[in-house]
Amino acid sequence: MRQSKYFLKTSKTVSDEDKLVSARLLKQAGYIRESVAGRLFFLPVGQKVQQKIIKIVKEEMDAGGAQEMLAPILHPLELWKETNRTSTTGFELMKVKDRRGAEFALGGTAEEMLVDLVRKFEVSYKDLPFHLYQFSSKFRDELRARGGLLRVREFIMKDGYSFHVSEEDFKVTYEQMKKVYSRIFERMGLKTAIVESDNGYIGGEYCHEFIVESKEGESRYFTTEDGAYAAHEDIAKFIRHREKGGEEIKERQDVEGVGIIGVEELAKFLNIPVEKTTKTILFETDKGQVVAAAVNGLYDINEVKLKHAVVCVDIKLASPEVVKKVTGAEVGYAGILNLSKEVKIIMDESLKGRQNFECGANKTNYHSTNINFGRDLPEPETFYDIALAKEGYVSPDGKSKLIEKRGIEVGNVFQLGYHYTNLMKGAEFTDQDGKQKPYYMGCYGIGIGRSMAAVVEKYNDERGIIWPEVVAPFKVHLLALKGAEAEAEKIYQSLLKDGIEVLYDDRPLSAGAKFADADLIGIPYRVLVSEKTLKEQSVEIKKRSSQESKLVKISELIEQLKM
Repeated sequence: MRQSKYFLKTSKTVSDEDKLVSARLLKQAGYIRESVAGRLFFLPVGQKVQQKIIKIVKEEMDAGGAQEMLAPILHPLELWKETNRTSTTGFELMKVKDRRGAEFALGGTAEEMLVDLVRKFEVSYKDLPFHLYQFSSKFRDELRARGGLLRVREFIMKDGYSFHVSEEDFKVTYEQMKKVYSRIFERMGLKTAIVESDNGYIGGEYCHEFIVESKEGESRYFTTEDGAYAAHEDIAKFIRHREKGGEEIKERQDVEGVGIIGVEELAKFLNIPVEKTTKTILFETDKGQVVAAAVNGLYDINEVKLKHAVVCVDIKLASPEVVKKVTGAEVGYAGILNLSKEVKIIMDESLKGRQNFECGANKTNYHSTNINFGRDLPEPETFYDIALAKEGYVSPDGKSKLIEKRGIEVGNVFQLGYHYTNLMKGAEFTDQDGKQKPYYMGCYGIGIGRSMAAVVEKYNDERGIIWPEVVAPFKVHLLALKGAEAEAEKIYQSLLKDGIEVLYDDRPLSAGAKFADADLIGIPYRVLVSEKTLKEQSVEIKKRSSQESKLVKISELIEQLKM
């Protein structure tokens, strides 16, 4: 491709909004351009990279036995109503009506569509398992678009759905897909951590994210030094502080502490260790239920874990008015003592076995001390894991400390089980006993644009992008300096003849401008043709990832590039 004819426009300007390296470089180098917030053009050179990524994904998915197809972008809204996901997704559904008044959702994910497709056919156990996947545009009306390609409102995703006879059958595919995904990202030059995660609005019981470590990523997760444990902050587990027990039971007291709320200040005021304090926070669910969540004062509450414990779709902090109504006190003095029956109490594992502990007195400015189970309140049948993990906490195996990391989520695999097939009537197959049974399902996604951004976040320097060859838009960036145009043209034609992808900078610009653009665009090999190199019947080759260049005879150029 001749650069003089290619729609590739680089820029020196940087938007104040583009804080991330990938967002800044991809825009400056002419790969993407914003239409409106969260919706981007993939310009010709950007589309070439995207297609390279898709090619890698397709090759590995096909090799893994999956079958490519394509579903409509417009999803009949009644399908989403079948699963009650018109109101339970983690993003706002985008909806349209056709001229007949029929309602559709712009697909943000396609579980309902694929279940609807499969249930239209008569399928027996002999047909299972099978795995269908697609590359399609997704639409999510995110509250906040950011970071170029990292959080957008419209994007291309590879989403796949597998259908199985049973959980045992599914687990084989699930483990296989972990390996397939690892190979996909390795081929792109990305090292990923496989991190236990929350299924969220997708449904099911467990999932794993593939995360590229990056300080710019939105995914916060915890791991151990040996990597044996890795879990997203939403579900990360840790071993709680345990009291030794055997204390002498003390008399309960209500102590006045005007304006004293924080656990550290309170512990100092009461002259007790922080681990003797209790945090009790009131929440409201999407159905209006009031929940009192309590943890040892050493810890904070994890709202995702709390949602699972309560079994609700959404949860938020209770308003001051609700707090006053159910406790009789202002915010900051809530406790687990003598709450009204309308309040559901959820206690964290860290409260188990405690003696002589403190909690709010449900009376403004007062705290109750020396609280004990059995005497002052009944010990619950179930303690829950609702505490938020932090760096330095003891890992679940008790052998090491948690290490906090951040990263970019580029892919995920979900166990769906019977979540959708139980909700959608007729999503069944004929088993070998002749009975109709629901499919067991899995779901697998890769963000194509986000993967592209993750590559740039990892491979760049102060001058621009450094593409790994496998996803680079071209292999060679051929630069012709003044006086060497004729020979450069011959070399260009020779490269094309040998099937080498080449961008030929034939523009009448200075050497400095061409070098700057070449570094910014980031093509793996720069081949320079100048009057100086031609005196040696050579060209200068420089790898974008290297500081050094070398002269190569023109007659040996093709051989060198194919090595």
